[in-house]
Amino acid sequence: MSSPAAPTARPASTLLLVRDGATGLEVFVVERHHQIDFAGGATVFPGGKVEELDTDPTLRARSTGAEGLDPLALGFRVAALREAFEECGVLLARPRGSRELVSFLRLADLLKRYRGEVQRHSVSLARIAADEDLDLALDLLVPFAHWITPEGMPKRFDTHFFLVAAPRDQFAAHDGSESVDSTWIAPRRALDEADAGKRTVIFPTRMNLERLARSRTVEEAIDAARRQPIVTVLPRVERGPAGPVLRIPADAGYEVVEAPLEGVIPRSGPA
Repeated sequence: MSSPAAPTARPASTLLLVRDGATGLEVFVVERHHQIDFAGGATVFPGGKVEELDTDPTLRARSTGAEGLDPLALGFRVAALREAFEECGVLLARPRGSRELVSFLRLADLLKRYRGEVQRHSVSLARIAADEDLDLALDLLVPFAHWITPEGMPKRFDTHFFLVAAPRDQFAAHDGSESVDSTWIAPRRALDEADAGKRTVIFPTRMNLERLARSRTVEEAIDAARRQPIVTVLPRVERGPAGPVLRIPADAGYEVVEAPLEGVIPRSGPA
């Protein structure tokens, strides 16, 4: 009997929301509910699967920065914005004709009216943008990384990571459903807490925290991301001197290119 085919990697998006804190760069992370079927209990970046509503073709006319994007590339970016609204309570959108993002007061009203519906997938960003006369600020998203879950995992994701500076007058907060806690944290501190057993951090999250930790400010992080070519990371299991290791491409922008397999294979998830 032949082996079953490996599951197809589902398109997903992850958002690295960053700000300049009192002592340097900070990134917004959430703690997944322990009953979530992937990365349960782990500290992750906000993100999730690309939904059919994210690929609505009418979004192109309601987006800044959509020029030249194919439908799937547009869907990845829209999903990142939707997850920001759904998971973080942040809306990267501008009133049509304005250079400024929606105000704190406008956002509070939009969250009250739409956040629950977006979480239930009963309303799309296309509908919200049209009804509220908004343009999605896709131009603020900086491509950061592209990871695909290794073959052989029961759930696989084809995940695009996007970096974005947090809006100054919006306040990120977890949704209390898929995520039970959230915090702004220095990337190095998150790694140190994981090493001390205070956090569960899965392999892709760890690697991208390490990349972020090289930058001292939001400006440095964005400049570095724009300079780094996006190389698809599909970790491979190889035999090392001390046992199996996960190996990633040497030109993907990470200082570490292999890690012991034990302890780094997560319950598969996009973040």
